[in-house]
Amino acid sequence: MTRRGRFRGAAVDDGVSAFLGIRYAEPPFGPRRFRAPVRTDFSGDCPEFGPIPPQSAELPGAPVWRPGDEDVLSLNVWAPSTADGNPVLFYLHGGAYTFGSSAQPDYDGAALARAGLVVVTCNYRLGFEGFGHLEGHPDNRGLLDQLAALHWVRDEIPAFGGDPDAITVAGQSAGAGSALFLADAAPVRRVIAHSVPNRCYTKDFARRVAQWIDTTSPATTVASTDALIKAQRTGPLSYDPVLFGPIADRLPAPAVDALLCHTTAEYRLFERVGTLALVRTDREYARFGRENGLPHHVLDGYRELFPTVADAYVALFGDYVFAEPTTRLAERSGSPLARFTRPPAWHAADVPFSFGNLAGADFLIGGPPDDADHALSRRMVRAWADFARTGDPGWTGVHHWGDEVDVSATRALWQDVDLDDPVDHPVSGTGVHPLRPAP
Repeated sequence: MTRRGRFRGAAVDDGVSAFLGIRYAEPPFGPRRFRAPVRTDFSGDCPEFGPIPPQSAELPGAPVWRPGDEDVLSLNVWAPSTADGNPVLFYLHGGAYTFGSSAQPDYDGAALARAGLVVVTCNYRLGFEGFGHLEGHPDNRGLLDQLAALHWVRDEIPAFGGDPDAITVAGQSAGAGSALFLADAAPVRRVIAHSVPNRCYTKDFARRVAQWIDTTSPATTVASTDALIKAQRTGPLSYDPVLFGPIADRLPAPAVDALLCHTTAEYRLFERVGTLALVRTDREYARFGRENGLPHHVLDGYRELFPTVADAYVALFGDYVFAEPTTRLAERSGSPLARFTRPPAWHAADVPFSFGNLAGADFLIGGPPDDADHALSRRMVRAWADFARTGDPGWTGVHHWGDEVDVSATRALWQDVDLDDPVDHPVSGTGVHPLRPAP
């Protein structure tokens, strides 16, 4: 065991100690359910990850949520064993604001700690518990959880050798969107955001979702959410049914030093795992465009640039949701941008590389890593550490992690397309209201 003041963790190796499952807020259930988080003070042993928030996902190498698991607001710290005054990386996991946890193996912070960072990851409320709308309760409770965890870090991180005035908040996908909101609301020094989704939601949309959710218990909430996702067979949500996210007018542009990144084949992952509706014909492609309000010239341009309808659809969807919004944020803020092009270059393939966790990530990175992959990962870890320390990742403008790819043809198609409007789609119900008996 290793000690850091009131906390007892475990030595990962001679250079790094890990403190896992530290509670930063009271369980958000019972009378505290759907309320803002309530700070708690924790001390003692920190040997293992805490329970994860309610969800139905079962992710490789990570714990699953079981009804009755309530102490879900915890964080984890990886710290250099001796040095003090280190920059802090506060990282938020992705998962469509609906699933995932800080216990996923991809987010192990040991390699980044060896590079000189104090690394913190946290759990926060997901799905309806974290982002559903209920009258009389605060919206964006998942973001409030993250903010509470960040306040805990500012207060407590000196005990782990971290500098509370040198915090970089970071994340990928939903975590990237969250990181931008936190950087806009709290005093942090820098932000790293990979694959920022253009997914903010109107309150009217959140109200339409809420009418189909059975909030009797966390278990019924998860079950009715899953049923509602499956019911999206028509309309924009039938293609990629992400029902939850920040209720906000738009993503905030970074007002602090920022490092942004996207992959160049984002939606290939969702096609591969079967969560993306298939589009195989020109008629289906045109319908997809109409239902998502995409201009004809964008649809036609991708159709000309890619060999098949399916290829055009997947490329367009990934650029629409992730690549173009991320690139625009970099341009607006004058921030360095990275494009991750190492095949398969799909969504989240960059995460194991940037954390230095290639072992066991064969599916996500497209196969067993070789020497070149390990070298790329070392460069990405160093870029993150350098950026958190100095604000300079090692380049200005655009950098490629992998072979350089010319995206000028696709980017030109989006030139006059407004991507800032929040989502306000119709929601297809399940046929029976979950709070009323079936006929």
